[in-house]
Amino acid sequence: MTEEHALMNSIQAVLSMYCTMFRVNVGKGFTKDGRYFSTGVPVGFSDLFGFRNKDGKAVFIEVKTKTGRVSLQQKRFLEAMQSAGAIAGVCRSTEDALILIGAVRKHNS
Repeated sequence: MTEEHALMNSIQAVLSMYCTMFRVNVGKGFTKDGRYFSTGVPVGFSDLFGFRNKDGKAVFIEVKTKTGRVSLQQKRFLEAMQSAGAIAGVCRSTEDALILIGAVRKHNS
């Protein structure tokens, strides 16, 4: 399991009491007769999506490690979701995720 996958699992677990979240899986491959196919969601779609339990507000989370980079497509997707009124952002820790959904306040250091 990669560091990002482990973080994604941790974020899903910690948010489970506040949100109903789903992990996005995508894939590419070839059929038995050699035809290429791609499954899943559009390029840039967030790693985790769902809704906040208390009000049903849509939530989109792009999970990145401390050094992971957000692609232009991911940035544009998050901006589009925010413009549509959803909670959307990049999370590099479980604390980031809790702050994003409004479950805790950001601590000033």
